Amino acid sequence: MEKSLIIFGSGDIAELAYYYFSTDSDYKVAAFTLDSEYIKAATFCGLPLTPFESLEQHFPPDQYDLFVALSYAQLNEVRKDKYLAGKLKGYEFTSYISSRATVLNEGRIGENCFILEDNTIQPFVTIGNNVTLWSGNHIGHHSTIRDHCFIASHVVISGGVEIKPQCFLGVNATLRDHIVVGEKCVVGAGALLLGDTAAEGVYIGNKTERSDRPSTTLNRV
Repeated sequence: MEKSLIIFGSGDIAELAYYYFSTDSDYKVAAFTLDSEYIKAATFCGLPLTPFESLEQHFPPDQYDLFVALSYAQLNEVRKDKYLAGKLKGYEFTSYISSRATVLNEGRIGENCFILEDNTIQPFVTIGNNVTLWSGNHIGHHSTIRDHCFIASHVVISGGVEIKPQCFLGVNATLRDHIVVGEKCVVGAGALLLGDTAAEGVYIGNKTERSDRPSTTLNRV
């Protein structure tokens, strides 16, 4: 049975959510919503763009579910705030879980999660509410990802890892097994974590430096 959905947002992630829900779920997206001060047009993706302040008057919570499609801005605080505000309005939240993801954790996934294609979620993993897993991640067995986290692409989380709330893990980050990532940590692209991290820590991998040798001198490229 087709269900009706409102998406909070009007940026790239909201457009992606609209695509994924429309092509790979039982939901029909009815409208978008946004705080009134940020609304610049009456529609988005050809659907009504309704002020969040009066959303329940146009799309009652007993008839529509809600999905917050926002990024990791302010360490996921903006997405967290809108998720909690929607709950106060009485909305139920759905999650998008790609049919092209491998999900083996018996459904231990919270609400308002955005889990894209090619994620591998092994047995005994627990994923909290309002978590984004971009494409291509490995979430190892017995790991826990707490609420309001954002995991970018091709991150390897080994078995038994705990990631505390509101963390951001950048592309190609690697976490060894049985470590704890403290609350509100930023783990940069390509970083390697071999032990527990402090809350609010920033962990940046080494960047590749440009060689002194110009590309035109390379004979085998």
